[in-house]
Amino acid sequence: MNAITDTLTFLADNIFSQVPILIGGITLIGLILQKKRVEDIVAGALRATIGVVVLLIGIDVFTSGLLSFQRVLANAMGTTPPVAKASLDDFLSNQGGTIALVLTLAFLVHLVIVRIFPAARYLYLTGHLMFWVSTVTVASLLVIAPDADQLTLVLCGAGFVAAYFTLQPLWMRPLMRMIGQDERFGYAHTSSIACVVTGFVARPFGDKEKHDAEKVNLPRQLSFFKDVNVSTALVLSIIMLIAVAFADKAIVALEANKFSDGISPWVWAMLVALRFAGGIAIMLYGVRMFLAEIVPAFKGISDRVIPGTRPALDAPTVFPFAPTAVMIGFVASTTVFLGCLGIFAATGWFTLVPPMIMLFFAGGAAGLFGNAVAGWRGAAIGGVIGGLTLAFGQAITWGLFENVAPELAALADPDWYVIAWLLRAAEPVVGGSGVWIVPVVALVATAVCLLILGRKDRSPAPEVTPVSTTNNA
Repeated sequence: MNAITDTLTFLADNIFSQVPILIGGITLIGLILQKKRVEDIVAGALRATIGVVVLLIGIDVFTSGLLSFQRVLANAMGTTPPVAKASLDDFLSNQGGTIALVLTLAFLVHLVIVRIFPAARYLYLTGHLMFWVSTVTVASLLVIAPDADQLTLVLCGAGFVAAYFTLQPLWMRPLMRMIGQDERFGYAHTSSIACVVTGFVARPFGDKEKHDAEKVNLPRQLSFFKDVNVSTALVLSIIMLIAVAFADKAIVALEANKFSDGISPWVWAMLVALRFAGGIAIMLYGVRMFLAEIVPAFKGISDRVIPGTRPALDAPTVFPFAPTAVMIGFVASTTVFLGCLGIFAATGWFTLVPPMIMLFFAGGAAGLFGNAVAGWRGAAIGGVIGGLTLAFGQAITWGLFENVAPELAALADPDWYVIAWLLRAAEPVVGGSGVWIVPVVALVATAVCLLILGRKDRSPAPEVTPVSTTNNA
């Protein structure tokens, strides 16, 4: 038993949680199965791995600045983060082994489901979110069944998480088809609920062809906004400078000195914005690099191991197709979230923690898919929905996790809140000892959905032409 546990933990820590190794390994296997030449196999696998590394470097570049900005912004608005009764670090120390086992077993069950059911279509490959989905699930199970032992948590958590890995790319499929990517890869990111809601809400408010954010005509004097790097740097510079102007000078100086001793806070603010724009440019370059390798390489797996499957990948993989819409979504989500922060604090309800990284990815993704439905108006609506989801989700979920790891509410994407409250809603039925009903219901529901989808796929249907989009990749 210990050998099995050690093996599963090793896979979780060294394969599934290490995105470059996971993507590089999948690419390597795909190229081998296609019987490519040795030099093509080595080069392709390394290019895919390096592409993911470049992507992660880009993310590190802009998120490091966002974390400092987050602290300055909260101070500028005169808010103090809520006090946590428990620590995420302690939770990960105590339950890290359980989380690793849930992640690995869930992925193996997901593989089996995708192999058995052709309608499953997508193999979930967003490694870091595989970890966080498993973490949120284990935390939620401990809320509804605090006395559950490790074996119960692992088996129940793995069944539920495997169902999520399988179904999440499928409910994003209609939106992926609208940006023309259904036949290449799926969308595997925990912003999906905000994107799906945006798809329904935004539809009556605009027309993709008429209002496409990537084709908006601007006056000549404002034409520089069409360059997403320039517009990103400018918008973030303005926000940063305003935050610095109103924040406590000691706090600003502390954050600035972390960047470089003696630097002017105003210069630091500009550099944070410029690094943010530069980080996005690096990230998108990495996306293009690894997509060019993994998508064609995955054909080997699709043809020979799991017929008909496609990789389901992280949010940045779709950002190059509408970068202006991504920025509209990010700015709108940030504005709405900050508005909620002020209102919640004034009413004494809850003091929000600005989750700038989540606002970028969730708000940007919702903006992109909103643009695919209703143009720039849809992008703005997507950002609003993303901001509201993160604000209200954080406020109502902090207390749910207060005895486990309340920071999970502040670090969350929209899907995390749905997972937490879906499992919380099952508590009256579960009743502690009945927690085994969670994986049973999740897996049975998944099987039923896949059988229904399989029957629909076999039925003759008129050809659907994806809505055309400008590919800025």
